[in-house]
Amino acid sequence: MQLAKPTLIAAVAAALVLALVPSLLADEVALTVYNQNLALVRETRGLDFKKGINEMTLTDVAASIDPTSVHFKLAGSGNVDLLEQNYQYDLVSPDKILQKYLGKRVDVVMKNGDVFSGELLSSVGGFLTLRMPDGSLRLVNSAEQMSVTAPSLPEGLILVPTLKWLIDSEVDGKKDAEISYLTDNISWHAEYIAALDKDDKNLQLSGWVSLDNRSGKTYRDAKLKLVAGDIQRVKDEDAYVRAVMYETMAKAPAAGFEEKTFFEYHLYTLGRKTTVADNETKQVSLFDPAETPVEKVYRYVAQEGNTDVGVVVKFKNSEENNLGMPLPAGKIRVTKADSDGSEEFLGEDRIDHTPRNEEVEIKVGNAFDIVGETATMESRRISDRVRENTMQVKLRNRKTEAVTVMVQYNVYGDWEITQSSHEYEKKNARLVEFPVQIAADKEAVLNFTVRIR
Repeated sequence: MQLAKPTLIAAVAAALVLALVPSLLADEVALTVYNQNLALVRETRGLDFKKGINEMTLTDVAASIDPTSVHFKLAGSGNVDLLEQNYQYDLVSPDKILQKYLGKRVDVVMKNGDVFSGELLSSVGGFLTLRMPDGSLRLVNSAEQMSVTAPSLPEGLILVPTLKWLIDSEVDGKKDAEISYLTDNISWHAEYIAALDKDDKNLQLSGWVSLDNRSGKTYRDAKLKLVAGDIQRVKDEDAYVRAVMYETMAKAPAAGFEEKTFFEYHLYTLGRKTTVADNETKQVSLFDPAETPVEKVYRYVAQEGNTDVGVVVKFKNSEENNLGMPLPAGKIRVTKADSDGSEEFLGEDRIDHTPRNEEVEIKVGNAFDIVGETATMESRRISDRVRENTMQVKLRNRKTEAVTVMVQYNVYGDWEITQSSHEYEKKNARLVEFPVQIAADKEAVLNFTVRIR
């Protein structure tokens, strides 16, 4: 549906000009984005003040702004008190214009050139219902319309989200002011590419940051910071978050992201300005590719009905391994070059926030040529409080080389292994692990008895 009328176009153009007045646009923008669909926007704007009590209109703010989080601070000397604030977000759209024109006259131009003029009674169900000048009703199919013309922009609709302030100003003239607020619908996450070498002994790790901006505003030439960590949010009061993040604007390096500890989180600062456009997913390199040694592990969870043997790639996030930067949570994709040089996708996993010197595990997939099988061979009650289970695990290796499979068995209660055909390690109160070696194209059998109190 097309809306066209000289008076309406003029009103739109005037509002756009107002939105582009330099005194209302941000001179500097700083954007701090969290993992949890939240961002802190901090802007420095040159505003024109009038002495006394008067109104000021502020456009070019995020559509998803939390109006209760707005903070205003005048730069330099002088005092301006913010007495009232109204957030207007009833934006112009065809549906809202038609709703505002219920009971008023509109002109409907059809595709065949006919024009119907009448009082708009309804605009639902794919039809416009008009009361014609002779009192009759006409239902106009929206699919057959070319345009609907209305005399002017209805009162109460605006082109862009707008803050209206009532201020009491001691200053007169243009002054810089810092405006900050929280907004939803903007988030970031990390994504990694881990490229294995031909022997599965090393991988090259590269990291990217993906920003998803659906906040209803474009942040031009912004100083960008990212916070990795799980912050506490309270539904009705975000003042703590706001107060903490006001202290994050330290000087950044001139290149990519610089990482540092900030409170109980990690802060990543981009060393250059960047534009984060509305309705855009933007990717920025997190760090230069780094090569690190890895260990490939075959892991089988011993439970009846499970035949899959998982393949896990492990590495330590340490400086000795050419890493050592705290890794934000995100998806990690594993690839490997084929003999013809083409890079092939092997699998993907998700890692949590990982501090330096901690181990990273990536579940790549399941081994095709290794099969597991678990059976309870005997279960007997020793007493009212004690039971013994004898378990058998068969592992078949159809590969052309020998492998070691780490068999994991989960058990609950007060337990002990009373008999085992293989060595084992108690990993924690509920998990025991058996390393089982299997020759090429052979089968290995693990037998053990667990007593549970």
